Amino acid sequence: MKKLFFTLLILSLPLMISAQNLNGSISSTFYTFERFDTAKTSDSFLRTYETLALNFNYQTISVRTRMNYESNIGNALASDPRLRFYDLYFEARNIVDMFTLKLGRQPLFTPVAGGLFDGVNLKFKYDNVSLTGYYGGNVPAYQKLEVTNDFKNDYVIGGKFEIFFLEHFNFALGYINKNFKPVDYNALRLDANLDPVTILIQQNSNQYKFLSADASYFLPGVANIDTRYEYDMNFQTTSKFELDGRVQATNKLGVDIYYNFREPKIRYNSIFSVFNFGNSQEIEGGVDYKFCSDLTVFGKFGNVKYEDDNSQRLNVGVYTKYGSVSFRKTFGYSGELNGVSLYTAHSFADGFVTPSFGISFINYKLDKNSDVNNITSVLAGVNLRPWRNLSFDLQGQYFNNKIYKNDYRILFKVNHWFNTNF
Repeated sequence: MKKLFFTLLILSLPLMISAQNLNGSISSTFYTFERFDTAKTSDSFLRTYETLALNFNYQTISVRTRMNYESNIGNALASDPRLRFYDLYFEARNIVDMFTLKLGRQPLFTPVAGGLFDGVNLKFKYDNVSLTGYYGGNVPAYQKLEVTNDFKNDYVIGGKFEIFFLEHFNFALGYINKNFKPVDYNALRLDANLDPVTILIQQNSNQYKFLSADASYFLPGVANIDTRYEYDMNFQTTSKFELDGRVQATNKLGVDIYYNFREPKIRYNSIFSVFNFGNSQEIEGGVDYKFCSDLTVFGKFGNVKYEDDNSQRLNVGVYTKYGSVSFRKTFGYSGELNGVSLYTAHSFADGFVTPSFGISFINYKLDKNSDVNNITSVLAGVNLRPWRNLSFDLQGQYFNNKIYKNDYRILFKVNHWFNTNF
């Protein structure tokens, strides 16, 4: 299957050469941090990330790629340097005005088992109906430019059917079967004479197999309601039911409601499937009121019901054009937490300079009888954009708790966007 990428590259070369449009972005990031080996010795690291996104377009045909190169300057890590390929696929749109084809490494957007895969995605759309199907291999660790050599045990296959047959309504049915091939490894074991021997450990593949159904209603400026149901075909049980809705009661008052029933997502054949586990139910309601275009006050309260206990959370705050201030509190089974956070950012000189600042203070404990832990975090930065297609970001980070004592970090990033027609 390595031939897939080679064939894709050969077929795409004429498009790259004769492209009508080339667009994308280049980002260079420098991130410094300190790592402690013992309580008294440490090493400082300066890590670099180079990210490139390219789109070659010719009429309704495109080649899209996105990659990242990361390494250290000075103290090298064992894995350096590392090249990650997130996207590398061929796309043909509006084939006979009904089909869209994607071939290669591409993103998979699904709440059950999304991510990247190496394969094919074909979408059929006609009038108010669409049908999508996809098949391919799972991407190897660290997004290496390699294709799995075991499609029998390391694959993803699925599809989605959508229909818009009522005004303001959308309905969808989906299926996904994602199988993970565990990596073999060597381990020391004792033989019959209690002597250590090395044994190759080979595990069975683990699997997700789900059916899903979605229904949504959207009326601009009035209401937006989304529901989702997931059924685990391996364990033959409801895995999740979710409802997320918002009603604009008046032009200033909005009401939100959220409900979630969820079973833990356990891979079939994994060791975790032998343990007893329970579901959780979560419900949250909130309101927000806009006093003016620059000031909105909000509040939310939620309750989480576990198998034998409950937990609650409260979040209130204010949004303004200069930033936000919020207070968060949790109590009950999931622990006790109190946190205050402030964030502000504002652009000056038509977006040329945008300073930002954020600070939060949090104290928490696992239960009412535990010791209190305190966390302080601070962010301070500035964005400079001298031209529309070029920007610079500089950010300082500070974190302090009982584990990370006075942890300082610095991030610097350069972004360049380009769009060229031929």
